[in-house]
Amino acid sequence: MLAFSGAALASEGGEGLRRLELTGTTVGMAALIVFFLAYLLVMAEEFTHLRKSKPVMLAAGVIWGMIGWAYTRHGLSEVAEAAVRHNLLEYAELMLFLLVAMTYINSMDERRVFDALRAWLIRKGFGFRKLFWLTGLLAFFISPVADNLTTALLMCAVVLAVGGDNQRFVALSCINIVVGANAGGAFSPFGDITTLMVWQKGVVEFWGFFALFIPSLVNFLVPAAIMHFAIPKAQPEALDEAVEMRRGARRIIVLFLLTIITAVSFHNFLGLPPVIGMLTGLAYLQFFGYYLKTAASREIKRGAGHPNAKGAIGDVVAFDVFQRVARSEWDTLLFFYGVVLCVGGLGFMGYLAMASEVMYSQWGATSANIAVGVMSAIVDNIPVMFAVLTMNPDMSLGQWLLVTLTAGVGGSLLSIGSAAGVALMGQARGKYTFFSHLKWTPAIAAGYVASILVHMWLNF
Repeated sequence: MLAFSGAALASEGGEGLRRLELTGTTVGMAALIVFFLAYLLVMAEEFTHLRKSKPVMLAAGVIWGMIGWAYTRHGLSEVAEAAVRHNLLEYAELMLFLLVAMTYINSMDERRVFDALRAWLIRKGFGFRKLFWLTGLLAFFISPVADNLTTALLMCAVVLAVGGDNQRFVALSCINIVVGANAGGAFSPFGDITTLMVWQKGVVEFWGFFALFIPSLVNFLVPAAIMHFAIPKAQPEALDEAVEMRRGARRIIVLFLLTIITAVSFHNFLGLPPVIGMLTGLAYLQFFGYYLKTAASREIKRGAGHPNAKGAIGDVVAFDVFQRVARSEWDTLLFFYGVVLCVGGLGFMGYLAMASEVMYSQWGATSANIAVGVMSAIVDNIPVMFAVLTMNPDMSLGQWLLVTLTAGVGGSLLSIGSAAGVALMGQARGKYTFFSHLKWTPAIAAGYVASILVHMWLNF
């Protein structure tokens, strides 16, 4: 068969499984074409409005279908089955971890934690330049705990509320927020999906990521300092907006921190996957949600307040944890499934071994890891980082931290390079655009280079 011309049998690492070398076959080439077509649709999401999860999920099924057919023809169907189950296990651990984190973020959003922060910033009446720095710094320091997408949307809402008519201020502030959110996510295991993958893989220990704090800060400060002088010296009118957080908001924040501590403890002290600790933390929220629900029910029965009465928003609004689960970013979670299965399939065929040979053996680890960051500005950093982890090149801890940094902050080079940038182009439509971001790419690139140099000076 043409599909198997040149196919060879090879051993699968140390597992003793035989696998087919499919890189030079019709099946292998077809799988590459399917993946690239799917990714073109992902990159065109802004224009087609086709959710990014759909093409990669279809591509994952087609790629593994072709692998299954090829292995069945050689009587090795159990080898392909074992491989796809391994990929599914990796995905399940990360998906459940992210699901718990998203549920907590949605719970804080429902309890109006982020609305209260936004209203506080608006009431203060800060000038444009001070607001530029405040929203950027808050994006940098909130994104290590909350995801960078939620953080960016929150800060952008502040910018639009205060300076919506000043297009220059909005555009520059959105760029600053995207850079800050991406840089802040790079030094925390919880800040970005890529750092979470690296931590779950066991390549870098939990506290090891914080060695990237200063390089990440430099990545944010350099372009912010350059853009500062382009911000108008205006003083917008303060808006009198007050938001009362709902009952239990502060306690949910504490429970989220306790959940993170549980996940880290399970991993560091018990040798268990962090996802077990996160799911245990979800139970904390479930029990607290039960308390909020029963307390609200009792107060309504006693006539303590009416939903339209003053103060009721903090007193009698019930809480349902499963509604918060339902509001998770399922498109992102399913996109992640498609990416893991697609990249895992191409790696199983032998393509990632070829890429690893070129990048890490011929170019060298430093050049390869810097290139990973540049690629993540064009292609989403999730498949790029998952590919690197699947290659598993022999690198020092400093090099693993370097690729974690570059994959995290490289997406800031273009507005389409990160979820935060894409979301803000929609939120601030017409004011923050691809080309308004591109105009300041040299300043962002200066921060990118500076962060790498600082990392190499401090951590190598």
